[in-house]
Amino acid sequence: MTFRLWNASFPSSRLPFSTGKMILADLVVGALASLALPPLYCLPALSLGLLYLYRCTQDAASPRQLAVHAFFFGLGYHTAALSWLTNAILTRAHDFWWAVPIAAPGCALILAPFIMVPVLLCRLMPEGASRMVMLAALWTLADMARVFIFTGFPWNPTGSVFEIPGLVGDILIQPAAVIGVDGLTLVAALCGLLVWHGRTVRLGLIGGICVWGIWGAYSLTNPQLLPVRNPVVALLQGNVRERDILSRDGAVQAFRLYLRLTNEAVAKARALNEDRGLIYLWPESGFPGLLDEDEPARRMIAQAADGAWGMIGSDRRDADNRFYNSIFALDESGQIRAVYDKSTLVPFGEYQPRFIPFNLLPGQLTPGKGLATWSLPALGAVGPLICYEIIFSGHVAGAKRPDWLANITNDAWFGNSAGPRQHLATVRIRAVEEGLPVVQSANMGITAAFDGAGHEIARLPWGKADSLVLAIPSPHRPTIFSIYGRIVPVSLCIMAVLVAVFLGHRRQ
Repeated sequence: MTFRLWNASFPSSRLPFSTGKMILADLVVGALASLALPPLYCLPALSLGLLYLYRCTQDAASPRQLAVHAFFFGLGYHTAALSWLTNAILTRAHDFWWAVPIAAPGCALILAPFIMVPVLLCRLMPEGASRMVMLAALWTLADMARVFIFTGFPWNPTGSVFEIPGLVGDILIQPAAVIGVDGLTLVAALCGLLVWHGRTVRLGLIGGICVWGIWGAYSLTNPQLLPVRNPVVALLQGNVRERDILSRDGAVQAFRLYLRLTNEAVAKARALNEDRGLIYLWPESGFPGLLDEDEPARRMIAQAADGAWGMIGSDRRDADNRFYNSIFALDESGQIRAVYDKSTLVPFGEYQPRFIPFNLLPGQLTPGKGLATWSLPALGAVGPLICYEIIFSGHVAGAKRPDWLANITNDAWFGNSAGPRQHLATVRIRAVEEGLPVVQSANMGITAAFDGAGHEIARLPWGKADSLVLAIPSPHRPTIFSIYGRIVPVSLCIMAVLVAVFLGHRRQ
C-alpha cells in the first residue's frame, strides 16, 4: 500500500527516461559535487549537488527514473573523488594494464547505490523541509554503512569537507570530538540542503554556524590535557619510489637511505635536550625485506639509531608461510620487543574478496588479530596503525586507551595526487575524535603530526626525503566520541528521521 502511494506521488507527465543528456548531467553534477572533498574543499559544490538531487526527487517521472538520476550522480561523484586510484594501477601497469580505465569507475559502481538508496527513500516524505531533513539523515546513514563493504571502505566521508587546512578547519572540526566525522556528515548535508529552503532557515543556519565557531575556538584554546609526557619522535620519509622498493638494487639503496636518515634524525632529536623518551619511526615498507629474519640488518639499524628505540614497517612471515604487513618495535640493541600485524587489509590491494572466482593478485596477506596498545620503555603507551586502518572512525584505538597513535604508510602507489592528501585528512580527524596526538610516517606521501585537537604541528611535503623531529604533545581527556563511538552519530540520524516524519505529518 505504501509503495503504491509512493509510486503514485510521482508526476503523471512522463519525462524522457534515460536519455544520454540526462545521464551526462547526472555524471557531471556528481563529479562537480566531489570538489567539496579534500584537497579542494569547494563547499558550495556539495550544496549545489545536494540541491540537484533534491530537485530530482521533485521532477523525476517515476521511481526508476529517480534511481537512474541518483545512481549516475553517485557514479560521477565517486569516480571523480577516487580518480587517483588510476595511479596505483599504473605502478604495476605491466600486470594490471587492463584495470587502468576501470579502477575508479569500478569502485564507484559499488559505492553509487549508497547515494541512490537514500534519494529513493527520502521521496516518501512530502516536499520541503521534511524531505530535505530525511535526505540528510539517510545520506549520513548510508555513508556510515560503507564500512560493511568487504573489509570496509569509508574513504572520503562527506564530513571531511570541513577539514580545511589551517585555523578555519581546526575550528570547524572540533565538534568531531563529540559527534565524530559522521556527525559532521549530517551537519554538512543538512546545511547543504536547508540553505535553499528560505530566508528564515538561512538566518538560523548562520546563527548555528556562529555557535559552532565559538565552540570550536573555545575547544582549541582550552584543551583538557592529561599529565602525560609522550616521547620525542623522529619521523622518517625516504621518498622511495615503488619500483625501487621492488628491485634488489633499489631496496639496498633505500635501506642505506633510511639508516642515514635515522642517524641524522636521532642526532637532531638529542639536540632538543628533552627529558623524555626518544624514538624513530620508519614508514610502511621502510624495511624492504623480512626484518625479524634479518639480524644483521637489525644490528645496523641499532648502530645508526645510537641507543634510541624505534618502530619499523616491514613484512613478516610466520611458521605456516603466511605473510603479514607488520610494524616492529626495536629496542636500543636492535632486539624485537613487540610486533603488530595489520588487521584491516586493503581489498584488491592486500587481499582478494572470496566471491571472485579467479585469481587477481599474485600474492595476498593475512590479517592480524586486531588493534593493540604497546606499553614499552621510551615509546610509552602507543597505538600502532598501518596505512588503511586509520580511515576507520571509532576503530583506531585498542581496548586500553593509548597516549598517542602512530600511523605508518606508503602512499607511493598514488603519486602526487589527491590520494595522499585525502589520507592525511583522515589522520587529522582521527586525532580530534580520539583526543589523541597522531603522527604519520610516510615512505612516499605526506609525513605529519597532529595534536589531540587535530591542529597540525609539522609536516614534510610530498616528494621530499627528510626527517621530522618533534615532541609528541600530551593526550586530551577521553572525548565523548572515543567513549561512545558511532552510537552518537547514529542517534543523531535517528533524531533527524523523527524530525522529518514530524514535519511531514504537520504539513499534511
